[in-house]
Amino acid sequence: MNPVVVSVVVLTALCLLKFNIIIAIILSAVLAGLMAGMDMNTIMIAFIGGEIDGVRYGGMAGSNQVALSYILLGALAYGISGTGLAAKFADVLERVFGKTGKWFVVILAGVASLSQNVIPIHIAFIPILIPPLLYLMNRMKIDRRAAACALTYGLKAPYMLVPMGFGIIFHGIVSGNMTANGMEIYAGEIWSAAILPAIGMTVGLFVAIFITYRKDRHYEDLPLIGMPEADEESKKGFTIRHWGALVGALAAFATQMILRFITGTSAMWALPLGATIGILIMVATGAIRYKEFDKTLKGGIGLMGFIAFIMLVASGYGSVMSATGGVDSLVEWALGVVGNNRLGAIIAMQFVGLLITMGIGTSFGTIPIIAAIFVPFCLAMGFSPMATAALLISAGVTGDAGTPASDSTLGPTAGLAADGQHDHIYDTCIPTFLHFNIPIIIMGTIAAYIL
Repeated sequence: MNPVVVSVVVLTALCLLKFNIIIAIILSAVLAGLMAGMDMNTIMIAFIGGEIDGVRYGGMAGSNQVALSYILLGALAYGISGTGLAAKFADVLERVFGKTGKWFVVILAGVASLSQNVIPIHIAFIPILIPPLLYLMNRMKIDRRAAACALTYGLKAPYMLVPMGFGIIFHGIVSGNMTANGMEIYAGEIWSAAILPAIGMTVGLFVAIFITYRKDRHYEDLPLIGMPEADEESKKGFTIRHWGALVGALAAFATQMILRFITGTSAMWALPLGATIGILIMVATGAIRYKEFDKTLKGGIGLMGFIAFIMLVASGYGSVMSATGGVDSLVEWALGVVGNNRLGAIIAMQFVGLLITMGIGTSFGTIPIIAAIFVPFCLAMGFSPMATAALLISAGVTGDAGTPASDSTLGPTAGLAADGQHDHIYDTCIPTFLHFNIPIIIMGTIAAYIL
């Protein structure tokens, strides 16, 4: 009756029943807190954020920058849609790819991969790029479940393997926490420990595209929800509004790149700042008409506000999970059950990582939690540093795909559901859970056993 386990199971069950995800997260958090003996006051302070009895809880504030970024990027996407620029881009892609839908999805995974390492903008490209491509994907009869797998792959696999962009941050978290807990390893060595788990994800991606979702799937050409249509002048040729939208979008991304390069960190605050600069450039160039400025911002809230709020409550949920103390007891119980069985310990730690990541909502936040107990245990069991790194990576990343409140699933849904024909749970979470978590567990287990 571990509170984390019960809470994650209840949250998953409610989501499968299509219960409202925000209320499901709140109820699951309250359940976990009550099971841990917390009173309602402490639960809600841990959820919302604040201090009680000298303990500081991050709560919903842990995702405030991400939520703001979603809304501002939504406004940027709304403004670009009004110029017709994204529709023209989709027409170009249609001429290039024709009806080769399967390979178009592979290219989509490649583009998403760039968002983690080469151009580290994470989910920023999705609300701008994906909705205008839906009509093209409809003509190609692409199953959007395959597209969801492609986008989630691009948001996860690159930072696991490639020591660039977010990969540098992730590898630094793994090596730093291993070293802090008594097993020294350099960040430059981490990538080689991630090879097999990354191969597992790649296999899962190709299975999704070429086997599971290979058949054509028909969608209607419905209007994008909350998105404006371009005026007749913008539909005819390439106008100053198109140039303004193009410069605004590029400025939004360039601002993030420059600030992250200057600061040398992930600089999450660069994302909303970049989006704001992009919007202002579009207003200055007339891409967003000044009299429609307020309408554009309201459109961004309508487009991305719901998902932004899910990210906020998901952060509060993770805060409550940590406050229950159920994470430590879960890990200690699992390791106590397997005893000295090396293979059993590896598998147990993989599933513990799965549950914790589904509760916390991010692999970046899971690594420090599990490293404190996994690393001393691995030292006692005689695991090498490379085997321990492989285990931490696979255990930490497992569960990020398929989690209802993770940005690795919410981001793809934000783009693919722009016309209301893509379900977050059944079309994003379940496909990505099955095609990525299973191969990560298998390949992570092999890596930890042989390294």
